[in-house]
Amino acid sequence: MKLSSNTTMILKNFATINQNLVIKEGSELLTMSSMKNIVAKATVEENFPKEIAIYDLNEFLASLSVFKSPVLEFEEQHLTIKEEGKSSPKLTYFYSDPSVVQSPTKTITMPSEEVKFHLGIDKLLEMKRAAGVIGSPDMVLEKSSGNSSLVVKDKKNDTANNYSSDISTDGDGEYKFFFKVENLKLFDGDYDVKISSKNISHFKNDKSNIEYWIALEPESTYSN
Repeated sequence: MKLSSNTTMILKNFATINQNLVIKEGSELLTMSSMKNIVAKATVEENFPKEIAIYDLNEFLASLSVFKSPVLEFEEQHLTIKEEGKSSPKLTYFYSDPSVVQSPTKTITMPSEEVKFHLGIDKLLEMKRAAGVIGSPDMVLEKSSGNSSLVVKDKKNDTANNYSSDISTDGDGEYKFFFKVENLKLFDGDYDVKISSKNISHFKNDKSNIEYWIALEPESTYSN
């Protein structure tokens, strides 16, 4: 089996969420952060022949990079990685014990959403860049007096620098939905976003079959 460049990029993204990964038989990849506040799911073009557990996903990806065009052979206890069209050299990569690998058993059932909006990659990068410049750990989607905006700030310090940008949303009421900027570990692309007052959000990539469920911070508020 060869991994497509898109699948490799998805695995690199998943490694930012959790270094552990259980790849189940089939074409669905699922991961969860150690704090259980981010769950991500992707459907890829490959069909994996068996379930395997990887303890250090970054190490696994680095092992693939040893080869220009790696081919994977799934053995009982390990993967054999070879150069396409060659029998040597080869790299033997042993599976982890599944009991020491953290993995979600199912995806989240999203409650009914109160707010929907479209988040373009340019807007996301803009907010992340601003958060890095002014040292803001939080991003809030807020609506007051009919106007919606994204703001990066420090929610614990009212006098800290902040950066805001208007955004169009679909939903009634007034709200402040808080995210940790560090939790916005999204694969490149534009997203349709749904937010529930139950303090959970759903990000669905417009072009790639990848989605995320990200918990909101407990300070989030909503009133209809």
